[in-house]
Amino acid sequence: MLEGPDLVRAALDAEVEFEAVFVDGAQQASGAFAEILRDAEAKGVRVFALAKGVLATVADAQTPQPVLATVRLPLVELSAIRAEGLIFVLHDVRDPGNAGTIVRSADAAGASAVVFSGQSVDPFNPKTLRASAGSVFHVPVCVDDLAVATAHFSGEGARVLATVVRGGASHRTQDLVVPTVIVIGNEATGLDDEAVSLCDASITIPMQGAAESLNAAIAASLIAFEALYQRQDSSSAPSPRSLEGS
Repeated sequence: MLEGPDLVRAALDAEVEFEAVFVDGAQQASGAFAEILRDAEAKGVRVFALAKGVLATVADAQTPQPVLATVRLPLVELSAIRAEGLIFVLHDVRDPGNAGTIVRSADAAGASAVVFSGQSVDPFNPKTLRASAGSVFHVPVCVDDLAVATAHFSGEGARVLATVVRGGASHRTQDLVVPTVIVIGNEATGLDDEAVSLCDASITIPMQGAAESLNAAIAASLIAFEALYQRQDSSSAPSPRSLEGS
């Protein structure tokens, strides 16, 4: 279920398969919503106007948006993801805000896919969807086992790197232009020894202050954009926009 015009618009633009769009009947004709409803109907999506208060009974947010939609999950199979560019594997990442932010950063930095493994949050949890700001429809998302995922990408020639709080090589010393998989661990405990053993090497983001560690989403974002900058340095591509629409 997608809540709010931004997610519904992102799904429409991404050609996601819709089941239906629901709108508060009292706001059906208002500007932004009317455009979304016209586009949905033009694509053959069923649109239902609901009586006042009905959306509030099914929405997840405390202050529900006047429009929501139901869509089919745009999951991809692991076998369909090629070992190209940068790929994130989130292992036991349980906070929906962190998971959604990582998907958003992966999309913004041009990553190839995001895989959820272990006891990670549902990538289509309402809070995860909101934190992704629609990026969940732009970057392939997969759910699979960590060992299966690392073996798949290693078999295709990618280098698999575990993120650890200390003791790893600096992420800035790594060649992130070649096919690379970054494994991000649980917010509180990181990656256990078994998970690290499935990777080719470990990396650490150097820090100077007194903080013990970085937030998982911040760490993933730093690595994602280090990879983007390395790719830009090796090409003549112009710098992308940033800090817009945040």
